[in-house]
Amino acid sequence: MSDTTPTTSVQVLGGPVERGDEILTAEALDFVAGLQRKFGARRDELLARRVQRRAEAKRNGRLDFLPETKEVRESDWQVAAPPADIADRRVEITGPTDRKMSVNALNSGARVWLADLEDANTPHWSNVVSGQVNLYDVVRKQVELTTPEGKQYKLRDDVQHAVPLVRPRGWHFDDKHVLVDGKPIVGALLDFGLYFFHNAQELVNRGSGPYFYLPKMESHLEARLWNDVFTHAQQELGIPHGTIRGTVLIETFPAAFEMEEILYELRDHSAGLNAGRWDYLFSVIKTFRDSDQYVLPDRNTVGMTAPFMRAYTELLVRTCHKRGAFAIGGMAAFIPNKKDPEANDKAMQKVHDDKNREAGDGFDGSWVAHPGLVEICFEEFDAVLGDKPNQIDRKRADVSITADDLLAVNKTPGDKTIEGLRAAVDVGVRYIVSWLGGNGAAAIHNLMEDAATAEISRSQIWQWLHNDVVLAGGEQVTVELVRQVLADTEQALRAEAGFPTENLAAAVELFEQVAVADEFVDFLTLPAYERI
Repeated sequence: MSDTTPTTSVQVLGGPVERGDEILTAEALDFVAGLQRKFGARRDELLARRVQRRAEAKRNGRLDFLPETKEVRESDWQVAAPPADIADRRVEITGPTDRKMSVNALNSGARVWLADLEDANTPHWSNVVSGQVNLYDVVRKQVELTTPEGKQYKLRDDVQHAVPLVRPRGWHFDDKHVLVDGKPIVGALLDFGLYFFHNAQELVNRGSGPYFYLPKMESHLEARLWNDVFTHAQQELGIPHGTIRGTVLIETFPAAFEMEEILYELRDHSAGLNAGRWDYLFSVIKTFRDSDQYVLPDRNTVGMTAPFMRAYTELLVRTCHKRGAFAIGGMAAFIPNKKDPEANDKAMQKVHDDKNREAGDGFDGSWVAHPGLVEICFEEFDAVLGDKPNQIDRKRADVSITADDLLAVNKTPGDKTIEGLRAAVDVGVRYIVSWLGGNGAAAIHNLMEDAATAEISRSQIWQWLHNDVVLAGGEQVTVELVRQVLADTEQALRAEAGFPTENLAAAVELFEQVAVADEFVDFLTLPAYERI
């Protein structure tokens, strides 16, 4: 692809990518440029509104349900009925859109594949474009791979292929490789626009549709923007209104107070809500990072049964089913470990327990990160669902959640320890090394981690540092302590057999930048993006 495309006022600054010319056509770029021109300014206004709302939350010391949208919460309405091919979502597998994952996800036996262009994908230009190439082939069932070693990956004929739900980048992210009228395009509009332009009609012809996961939203006004993007895109390409469906990840603290409003804004295009647990913890810290009333213990001790997390998931199920929408559970990130059967058995039992809890609470399905967990998730949801495709008819009228329940972070049991600090630094640095190297889905300590892992790790350290936390062993969290742990971690990783050290120094520097800076960086992927 040349530096400047034939399309007026659209510049593609990224280098050539194999089959990129099939995706970055003049017509496709015209379409995404139209999205940017129509909606880019509104996106900017909504990002500015986030800053204002954070300042209000800091000033008030709390969040609450919105008085101005009380009528939406109290009136009678339902979201559109789900399309037939995603009426049963009991098991969903997540992963990036590389070619091997594309084949494995479709063959996994899961009902849905979250095809991730966001947190599990480093936005190297090659990844952005090749992901779209792979999705183009996924839609047409022509995706396959032969590795340099001769191993072949092909779609199987004996399984029901997972339905792709594409997750574009969040509203906060601009892609510097495509300029529209001299400015970087909103990454979400680029990801959505290219996929929709090339595949919407093909999907409809095949009895499916363009389905999406929508990340990182903080308000119903951001959901309204997505709804307007959907409506415009359908009109532009002659796709029937309501064909697009979006499942919103409730993974920010402010969004938890606007679940009904978010569903309402997307009601013609809604496919429900998802409990994005790790990003939610990150957002809890980020929203009230200056307050000692919201200081969490070691991240690995904060489970889904913590009172404030329990309130969040219970409210999500009740809200979704009240409005006829799907409630999708959180991630099981374990990777089966054949080398340590005892540890593997314990991990798999944790997955069983987690999915059993979700199915029992009324969720309609849940996520796994590895094909080896698909069967476990099926087992637990099959036991509850039986032959029913979902349990939307289970309204959970027994649930009554207040704002104080959602805010009860200081009731979370657990200690703040030096071991927790070291673990946060270790996993954060390991993940950033992987991310800088082009892999946003990293296997770390038998867990499949994405950007949320590094976000909660560094934000927790920032919170401890800026709230003068004293750890259980008596150590006060200081800049000097964090830097010492970082130095120890770097030394240990350099000595670790097989660990890739090419980006290690940059990862340590970046982690320190986002963990100890006076001003909190909203997303570590933004300064990380400047480094690639």
